[in-house]
Amino acid sequence: MSTADNSILGLKMPTDPRWADLASVSLEEILTDHAFCEQKAATQCITLIQRYADREDLVNALSPIVTEEWGHFRMVWAEMKKRGFVLGKQRKDEYVNLLLANEPKNVHGEEKLLHKLMICALIEARSCERFRLLSENLEEEALRKFYHKFMVSEAGHYRLFIDLATQYFDAAKVREAWQQWLKIEEGVLQQLVPRGDRMH
Repeated sequence: MSTADNSILGLKMPTDPRWADLASVSLEEILTDHAFCEQKAATQCITLIQRYADREDLVNALSPIVTEEWGHFRMVWAEMKKRGFVLGKQRKDEYVNLLLANEPKNVHGEEKLLHKLMICALIEARSCERFRLLSENLEEEALRKFYHKFMVSEAGHYRLFIDLATQYFDAAKVREAWQQWLKIEEGVLQQLVPRGDRMH
Protein backbone atom coordinates (compact mmCIF):
# COMPACT_ATOMS: atom_id res chain seq x y z
CA MET A 1 0.00 0.00 0.00
CA SER A 2 1.27 3.49 -0.85
CA THR A 3 2.68 5.55 2.01
CA ALA A 4 0.38 8.32 0.78
CA ASP A 5 -2.79 6.25 0.78
CA ASN A 6 -5.60 8.30 2.32
CA SER A 7 -6.59 5.40 4.59
CA ILE A 8 -3.16 5.70 6.22
CA LEU A 9 -3.02 9.50 6.26
CA GLY A 10 -6.64 9.79 7.38
CA LEU A 11 -7.48 12.56 4.91
CA LYS A 12 -11.23 12.99 4.50
CA MET A 13 -11.25 14.31 0.94
CA PRO A 14 -9.00 12.80 -1.73
CA THR A 15 -7.55 15.14 -4.32
CA ASP A 16 -9.20 14.78 -7.72
CA PRO A 17 -6.66 12.81 -9.82
CA ARG A 18 -7.20 15.33 -12.62
CA TRP A 19 -5.23 17.80 -10.50
CA ALA A 20 -2.04 16.02 -11.62
CA ASP A 21 -3.04 16.58 -15.26
CA LEU A 22 -3.46 20.29 -14.56
CA ALA A 23 -0.10 20.36 -12.78
CA SER A 24 1.64 18.65 -15.70
CA VAL A 25 0.73 21.51 -18.04
CA SER A 26 1.74 24.13 -15.44
CA LEU A 27 5.10 22.63 -14.55
CA GLU A 28 7.02 25.86 -14.02
CA GLU A 29 4.26 27.18 -11.76
CA ILE A 30 3.91 23.97 -9.74
CA LEU A 31 7.69 23.72 -9.24
CA THR A 32 7.82 27.37 -8.20
CA ASP A 33 5.02 26.86 -5.70
CA HIS A 34 6.66 23.67 -4.44
CA ALA A 35 9.96 25.51 -3.93
CA PHE A 36 8.30 28.15 -1.78
CA CYS A 37 6.38 25.46 0.16
CA GLU A 38 9.70 23.87 1.12
CA GLN A 39 11.02 27.24 2.29
CA LYS A 40 7.91 27.80 4.40
CA ALA A 41 8.17 24.33 5.91
CA ALA A 42 11.75 25.03 7.01
CA THR A 43 10.69 28.41 8.43
CA GLN A 44 7.78 26.85 10.33
CA CYS A 45 10.11 24.35 12.00
CA ILE A 46 12.51 27.15 12.95
CA THR A 47 9.59 29.11 14.43
CA LEU A 48 8.52 26.10 16.53
CA ILE A 49 12.09 25.60 17.76
CA GLN A 50 12.33 29.26 18.73
CA ARG A 51 8.93 29.30 20.44
CA TYR A 52 9.41 26.02 22.32
CA ALA A 53 13.17 26.13 22.85
CA ASP A 54 12.74 24.67 26.34
CA ARG A 55 11.44 21.38 24.91
CA GLU A 56 14.62 19.49 24.12
CA ASP A 57 12.89 16.58 22.37
CA LEU A 58 11.09 18.96 20.03
CA VAL A 59 14.30 20.83 19.24
CA ASN A 60 16.13 17.56 18.61
CA ALA A 61 13.35 16.26 16.36
CA LEU A 62 12.82 19.39 14.28
CA SER A 63 16.43 20.57 13.83
CA PRO A 64 17.18 17.92 11.17
CA ILE A 65 13.84 18.66 9.48
CA VAL A 66 14.91 22.28 8.97
CA THR A 67 18.01 21.04 7.15
CA GLU A 68 15.99 18.51 5.17
CA GLU A 69 13.31 20.98 4.09
CA TRP A 70 15.94 23.47 2.97
CA GLY A 71 17.65 20.65 1.10
CA HIS A 72 14.34 19.97 -0.60
CA PHE A 73 14.13 23.60 -1.67
CA ARG A 74 17.59 23.30 -3.20
CA MET A 75 16.53 20.12 -5.03
CA VAL A 76 13.47 21.81 -6.51
CA TRP A 77 15.45 24.92 -7.40
CA ALA A 78 18.09 22.77 -9.14
CA GLU A 79 15.34 21.02 -11.12
CA MET A 80 13.92 24.39 -12.14
CA LYS A 81 17.29 25.73 -13.28
CA LYS A 82 17.90 22.56 -15.28
CA ARG A 83 14.67 23.29 -17.17
CA GLY A 84 15.42 26.98 -17.66
CA PHE A 85 12.68 28.04 -15.24
CA VAL A 86 12.87 31.11 -13.00
CA LEU A 87 11.78 31.15 -9.38
CA GLY A 88 9.41 34.07 -9.68
CA LYS A 89 7.51 35.61 -6.81
CA GLN A 90 6.17 33.84 -3.77
CA ARG A 91 2.41 33.23 -3.89
CA LYS A 92 -0.09 33.28 -1.06
CA ASP A 93 -0.98 29.79 0.09
CA GLU A 94 -4.75 30.07 0.54
CA TYR A 95 -4.95 26.50 1.83
CA VAL A 96 -2.47 27.10 4.66
CA ASN A 97 -3.90 30.53 5.43
CA LEU A 98 -7.40 29.08 5.80
CA LEU A 99 -6.10 26.34 8.07
CA LEU A 100 -4.33 28.91 10.24
CA ALA A 101 -7.51 31.00 10.39
CA ASN A 102 -9.13 28.02 12.15
CA GLU A 103 -6.45 27.83 14.85
CA PRO A 104 -8.24 28.22 18.20
CA LYS A 105 -7.80 31.59 19.86
CA ASN A 106 -7.45 32.23 23.59
CA VAL A 107 -5.90 28.85 24.39
CA HIS A 108 -2.93 28.42 26.72
CA GLY A 109 0.58 27.54 25.55
CA GLU A 110 0.21 23.79 25.95
CA GLU A 111 -2.97 23.69 23.89
CA LYS A 112 -1.44 26.01 21.30
CA LEU A 113 1.43 23.59 20.74
CA LEU A 114 -0.96 20.70 20.14
CA HIS A 115 -2.84 22.60 17.43
CA LYS A 116 0.36 23.83 15.79
CA LEU A 117 1.66 20.25 15.59
CA MET A 118 -1.67 19.10 14.14
CA ILE A 119 -1.59 21.80 11.46
CA CYS A 120 1.98 20.87 10.53
CA ALA A 121 1.06 17.18 10.35
CA LEU A 122 -1.93 17.99 8.17
CA ILE A 123 0.04 20.09 5.69
CA GLU A 124 2.66 17.32 5.43
CA ALA A 125 -0.05 14.68 4.93
CA ARG A 126 -1.75 16.65 2.16
CA SER A 127 1.59 17.39 0.49
CA CYS A 128 2.41 13.69 0.67
CA GLU A 129 -0.87 12.83 -1.03
CA ARG A 130 -0.28 15.39 -3.79
CA PHE A 131 3.28 14.18 -4.36
CA ARG A 132 1.92 10.65 -4.74
CA LEU A 133 -0.41 11.83 -7.51
CA LEU A 134 2.49 13.53 -9.30
CA SER A 135 4.72 10.47 -8.87
CA GLU A 136 2.05 8.25 -10.44
CA ASN A 137 0.60 10.49 -13.16
CA LEU A 138 3.29 12.72 -14.66
CA GLU A 139 4.41 11.55 -18.09
CA GLU A 140 8.12 12.13 -17.53
CA GLU A 141 9.71 9.23 -15.67
CA ALA A 142 12.45 11.37 -14.10
CA LEU A 143 9.82 13.66 -12.57
CA ARG A 144 7.80 10.70 -11.32
CA LYS A 145 10.90 9.44 -9.47
CA PHE A 146 11.64 12.98 -8.29
CA TYR A 147 8.21 13.28 -6.68
CA HIS A 148 8.23 9.76 -5.28
CA LYS A 149 11.19 10.78 -3.08
CA PHE A 150 9.25 13.78 -1.81
CA MET A 151 6.18 11.63 -1.13
CA VAL A 152 8.18 9.27 1.10
CA SER A 153 9.81 12.17 2.92
CA GLU A 154 6.52 13.98 3.62
CA ALA A 155 4.99 10.77 4.95
CA GLY A 156 7.81 10.62 7.49
CA HIS A 157 7.32 14.27 8.45
CA TYR A 158 3.58 13.78 8.94
CA ARG A 159 4.32 10.86 11.26
CA LEU A 160 6.96 12.85 13.15
CA PHE A 161 4.54 15.67 14.00
CA ILE A 162 1.90 13.18 15.18
CA ASP A 163 4.50 11.35 17.28
CA LEU A 164 5.71 14.62 18.81
CA ALA A 165 2.15 15.51 19.75
CA THR A 166 1.68 12.09 21.34
CA GLN A 167 4.87 12.60 23.31
CA TYR A 168 3.58 15.82 24.87
CA PHE A 169 -0.15 15.06 25.11
CA ASP A 170 -2.43 12.19 25.98
CA ALA A 171 -2.91 9.88 22.97
CA ALA A 172 -6.71 10.16 23.14
CA LYS A 173 -6.46 13.97 23.12
CA VAL A 174 -4.18 13.84 20.08
CA ARG A 175 -6.59 11.54 18.23
CA GLU A 176 -9.47 13.88 19.03
CA ALA A 177 -7.54 16.94 17.86
CA TRP A 178 -6.43 15.15 14.68
CA GLN A 179 -10.01 14.22 13.79
CA GLN A 180 -11.04 17.81 14.45
CA TRP A 181 -8.38 19.12 12.07
CA LEU A 182 -9.20 16.55 9.40
CA LYS A 183 -12.77 17.85 9.44
CA ILE A 184 -11.56 21.46 9.30
CA GLU A 185 -9.34 20.62 6.34
CA GLU A 186 -12.24 19.01 4.51
CA GLY A 187 -14.17 22.26 4.88
CA VAL A 188 -11.16 24.29 3.72
CA LEU A 189 -10.79 22.21 0.56
CA GLN A 190 -14.47 22.65 -0.21
CA GLN A 191 -13.90 26.41 -0.23
CA LEU A 192 -11.01 26.26 -2.69
CA VAL A 193 -11.12 25.91 -6.45
CA PRO A 194 -8.58 23.20 -7.45
CA ARG A 195 -5.64 24.78 -9.26
CA GLY A 196 -2.94 22.99 -11.18
CA ASP A 197 -0.39 25.71 -10.51
CA ARG A 198 -0.44 25.26 -6.73
CA MET A 199 0.70 22.39 -4.52
CA HIS A 200 -2.28 22.95 -2.20
